[in-house]
Amino acid sequence: MGIEVLLEVLEHACDLPLPARATHGSSGVDLMAAIHSPVGIDPGKRALIPTGLKVLIPLGYEWQIRPRSGNALKHGVTVLNSPGTIDSDYRGEVQIILANLGNEPFLVERGDRIAQAVLAPVAYPVFKTIEKVPYTERGDGGFGHSGK
Repeated sequence: MGIEVLLEVLEHACDLPLPARATHGSSGVDLMAAIHSPVGIDPGKRALIPTGLKVLIPLGYEWQIRPRSGNALKHGVTVLNSPGTIDSDYRGEVQIILANLGNEPFLVERGDRIAQAVLAPVAYPVFKTIEKVPYTERGDGGFGHSGK
């Protein structure tokens, strides 16, 4: 059973396929580059790539923007702020910050699958202050405190 997500397809993406899951068991949908001409991303650089989509995310959900594993493994290309978040009240075009962490220039062409989006529920916290957080065995150990 799916959750309805409404999309506005902008003029520069009208000929591109809608986001879709690659397989029945896929969590995310592929997002495509809605660019008019190729965009090169040199090693160590980043680029903002439009998708040509505006999305109406239902209240209580977010769209998590994640890298595509093939681009990450084969080319060292990732979504820079991964996972990126598209909030339920955002109404601008969905754009993807791609970063080239590889050793070779990476070329993005129109219609390339550049990222994936996963619709995820959001829990809204209600904060309350306390005098002191309780002790745990771990304590404040972090950043590799448990070894390899």
